[in-house]
Amino acid sequence: MKWLAALAFSLSVVQGSPVETEINLVKRASPLGIDVSSYQPNINWATVKANGASFAFIKATEGVGYINPQFSPQYVGATNAGLIRGGYHFALPDRSTGAAQATYFLAHGGGWSGDGITLPGALDIEYNPYGATCYGLSTASMVNWIADFSNTYHSRTGRYPIIYTTTDWWTTCTGNYAGFANNPLWIARYASAIGTLPAGWPYATFWQYADSGVNPGDADLFNGDAAGLHR
Repeated sequence: MKWLAALAFSLSVVQGSPVETEINLVKRASPLGIDVSSYQPNINWATVKANGASFAFIKATEGVGYINPQFSPQYVGATNAGLIRGGYHFALPDRSTGAAQATYFLAHGGGWSGDGITLPGALDIEYNPYGATCYGLSTASMVNWIADFSNTYHSRTGRYPIIYTTTDWWTTCTGNYAGFANNPLWIARYASAIGTLPAGWPYATFWQYADSGVNPGDADLFNGDAAGLHR
């Protein structure tokens, strides 16, 4: 894995298991990014670009009843500034099926095209801000819900949605299920090292490493170079 030297970490695979290893790294061209929602209105995207960001995730939807009112100006602004961008959906698995929420997301900003500047849509599946941590679902039911969302998105776009989560939530609410390796992982951990990943993923594609920085929203890294991000 190639991250910035200041973050100084790598993941080694030993008998198929990811192991965190602290090493001295030379600085690599790991693209920086941000993720934003309606809490970040009136973003100056030219400044975001000048500050070094190459990509942005923008909240599009939540459940089947919420559309980010800032989504359109944020998406257009990021596009005009030359950022690679994509939408994300905040999952509410206790409200409706995964298929229903994937369909809602696709209809309101979560689509994908092979234009070289659109990220696959991301499923934000994490701690419930409105109640029980796992939304009242068993681990098996949660896995089925995520699969329902992922399969619906894949059938419509030909791409598996990125999964955003934390290792703690994933372990607690899916039983650390290892069957979503086709979905790129976007891991959240605010620390100098990425830490242990959920089962099934030998590496993370994106890392949300801080909830603030020089740009609005959360701070992210892509695991690779600019050409890899485009691919």
